[in-house]
Amino acid sequence: MMTFLTIFLVLVGINIALVVVSLISVSQKTKTSAKQPTSVIYPLDLLTTSYKKAV
Repeated sequence: MMTFLTIFLVLVGINIALVVVSLISVSQKTKTSAKQPTSVIYPLDLLTTSYKKAV
């Protein structure tokens, strides 16, 4: 029969493994995405828009 401490340690170990895998995949994505061209971000033109009266 598993005790609470055993179950807790197994869950902590699984959590650590998932964090390590996630960090490795993120570091690989940043290396490959640095070669891709960046997209252009256009500013919103909110100041020149005119609003009509609702009433």
